[in-house]
Amino acid sequence: MIDAVWRQKDKAKLKGYYLTVTKAALLRKFLMRQPTNLNLAMDRKIEKKKWAPKKIALYALGVVAVIIAITALYREAGTSRLNVQEERLLTDTVETGVFKEYITLFGTVEPIKTVYLDAIESGRVEELMVENGAIVEKGQEIMRLSNPDLELNVLNQEAQIINQINTIRNTSILMDQQSLSLKEQALDVKYRIDLMSKQSKRNKSLYKDKVISQVEFEETQDEFEHLKRREILLAQTIEKDSLFQVMQENQMTNSLDLMQRNLAIAKTSLDHLSVRAPISGQLSGMGSEIGELINRGDRIAQIDVLKDFKVRARINEYYISRIFPEQQGTFEMDGKVYTLKIRRIYPEVVDGNFEADLEFIGERPTNIKRGQTISLRLSLSDETEATLLAKGGFYQATGGKWAYVINPKTGIAQKRTIRVGRQNPNYYEVQSGLEPGDIVIISSYDNFGEKEELVLK
Repeated sequence: MIDAVWRQKDKAKLKGYYLTVTKAALLRKFLMRQPTNLNLAMDRKIEKKKWAPKKIALYALGVVAVIIAITALYREAGTSRLNVQEERLLTDTVETGVFKEYITLFGTVEPIKTVYLDAIESGRVEELMVENGAIVEKGQEIMRLSNPDLELNVLNQEAQIINQINTIRNTSILMDQQSLSLKEQALDVKYRIDLMSKQSKRNKSLYKDKVISQVEFEETQDEFEHLKRREILLAQTIEKDSLFQVMQENQMTNSLDLMQRNLAIAKTSLDHLSVRAPISGQLSGMGSEIGELINRGDRIAQIDVLKDFKVRARINEYYISRIFPEQQGTFEMDGKVYTLKIRRIYPEVVDGNFEADLEFIGERPTNIKRGQTISLRLSLSDETEATLLAKGGFYQATGGKWAYVINPKTGIAQKRTIRVGRQNPNYYEVQSGLEPGDIVIISSYDNFGEKEELVLK
């Protein structure tokens, strides 16, 4: 009963609270909707202007900024850029000047003529007559070799020649005896023919007178005819024997001559065991020692003619079609410029290079030494007026087909198509795409990728 009374009181309080809150809210809402009628002496209503000048200016600036941004975005649509540090770049200004195509070569000073000494016959070194580096005269003996097999071969050939000579002599004597025998037989037959001819005439007369019988007469005639036929046969035999003797003598003579020539060659081989200087000059490259065995074809030494010098240069095979005899090059030594010309070209390509010999034209350096390395410039064309761009690492990336050209006003380098022609160690000849005064980035482009523009920072 008591709990019920308390619950009734709580409900009444809660109802009164909600009523109070609701009234306050309605009153506040009513007051906000109703305009105030209070007219205070100090209050005055200020009317705001709808389009103030400052507001108009702000709106105008905003519109201009938007237009500029849209224009910039439109222009840069599809253009790739890269920010780069300007101090890391190498640049060059395109200019007009004298262009001469040439290449820089490194050459080695060599004697004007070198003769190599190779062993013609093998042998053992028995004696050295001169030392390496000595000046020798033509025909001077340098070393002496020994070869017992070669010496024995010469002796055998000499013995064979002696035997052949004896054989020829014996054969010649036999042929002479046979020839004399045939001639003797021919002489005897002729004598008997003469006798039988006389007897035949007598028997013919006797046979007519019937002093001798017919059989005896016919026997005499038959023997006479036989002797005449034998005479003819002996004449043919003697003729053929003479021809045979001539042929036999020619064969024996040729055989003897061949053996004598072989002997002469063998004796010459013995002479080659004595190594002599073929020309006068300085002996070099001889490293043989006494007792050393040298085989046929081994390099013994070389002799250099030091009256003059030449320069042997190595040239890249890229220029092999542009190198010709009489082409000129220059190099500087001790403040003077000296001129050379190509005398000989060696077309064999080794490790991507071929060689050429150049000889001096006019004055020669007085202090030049064998083995000295010099740097020379070999001309490939005459001097011409051209647009020049300094050489740089950009060529490896572009092949001379395009380059980055800097706009000094904007500080932006843009890719531009160009065409590069001839070149020398310092400059490229620009054929199109660049004008004198253009500033070009000539350093390597490896880090730029395929960017259309570079922004210099």
